[in-house]
Amino acid sequence: MRARFLLPPFATATFATCATLAVATLFGGCRPQTAAADASPPPPHPQGSVSANAPLPGSPGFSPVPPLSAGARTEDERNTVAVFRAAAPSTVFVTQTKVVVDYLEGTTQEVPAGSGSGFVWDDAGHIVTNFHVVRGADALTVTLKDQQTFDAKVVGVEPRKDIAVLQVEAPPGLLVALHVRSAKELLEVGQKTIAIGNPFGLDHTLTTGVISALGRQMEGVGGVTIRDMIQTDAAINPGNSGGPLLDSSGFLIGMNTMIYSRSGSSAGIGFAVPFSTIARVVPQLIRTGHTEQLGFGVRIDPAQRLERSVGLRGVAVIAVTKGSPAARAGLRGIAQTRRGIALGDVIIGIDREPVTSYDDFYNALDARHPGDKIDLKVSREGAVVSVPVDLVVTE
Repeated sequence: MRARFLLPPFATATFATCATLAVATLFGGCRPQTAAADASPPPPHPQGSVSANAPLPGSPGFSPVPPLSAGARTEDERNTVAVFRAAAPSTVFVTQTKVVVDYLEGTTQEVPAGSGSGFVWDDAGHIVTNFHVVRGADALTVTLKDQQTFDAKVVGVEPRKDIAVLQVEAPPGLLVALHVRSAKELLEVGQKTIAIGNPFGLDHTLTTGVISALGRQMEGVGGVTIRDMIQTDAAINPGNSGGPLLDSSGFLIGMNTMIYSRSGSSAGIGFAVPFSTIARVVPQLIRTGHTEQLGFGVRIDPAQRLERSVGLRGVAVIAVTKGSPAARAGLRGIAQTRRGIALGDVIIGIDREPVTSYDDFYNALDARHPGDKIDLKVSREGAVVSVPVDLVVTE
């Protein structure tokens, strides 16, 4: 790559001024002034301007801007520094290792297999990161800001939200939990964002930007769309995954998860899982190791092999659980007949939301709560039927 050298701004301005004077002199438009020609005294230097004895541009000691007083910073700089000092101890470096077997030598060895970021959730040692940071790991370690490293175990994961919770055993008082606020607090485009993470293995790197957009939808590693993601122009690179995205008050507003880039590096379009999702999923993973899945007692195929094979749009009901809300509502699954397999109900809508795939089905239920009653639209024997059904927590 060829290096590009740029002249400093003052050098360019000086060259332009000299060129103007040279042209003016050539055509007689610039004459030297004598004291007699201009009897008025030179105006005094305004306060803060460069005095007659100040260093000339290009000379040692020259500064195009008057120096600030000792310790002076802009308000935005002071804010960024304060947020970093408060949040950096809560940001960790997550490293996964895999066991490599050398069959010729008959030996095994653990080797680094990937890394990412994370943050301390509570003083019980729970660490939150992305699922794709820990996926497939044989062993995991968490490194704190003071470079102390601890072995970590996986408490629970939710691939569909790209969230994982780890746990480390650290001495009391060593872990500093990240500050969080109400998940109901509204975010706005234009708010300042501060990302802290470990891009390319460079621990505790800070970048700043703004919320570029809200409500983005991006396909996650779990095979479904992650909705309501935060888009930010704060630089996010490989290794930032799992790190916190903070506001100007130092509160967690999201978890840096992915970037949109053709080069694989930051292109100013990064995405974070919103704190509202994190606040709902993480306590469930800590409590039970998995998330609460809402349903109404039907068995479906998330891979949608049947639907793809026959060209169906919607989600086919494979079977109905006895005694479930679906059974009480009269939903029908696939049946065996003398002529072969008979297709049952195909879910094509939930309330006013169309359902054309498992992605639509999952996200439509994800926005509901246990006990909610939904209006299920199903295709049955060529007709569209509305079926009211109650939502319950399923395994």
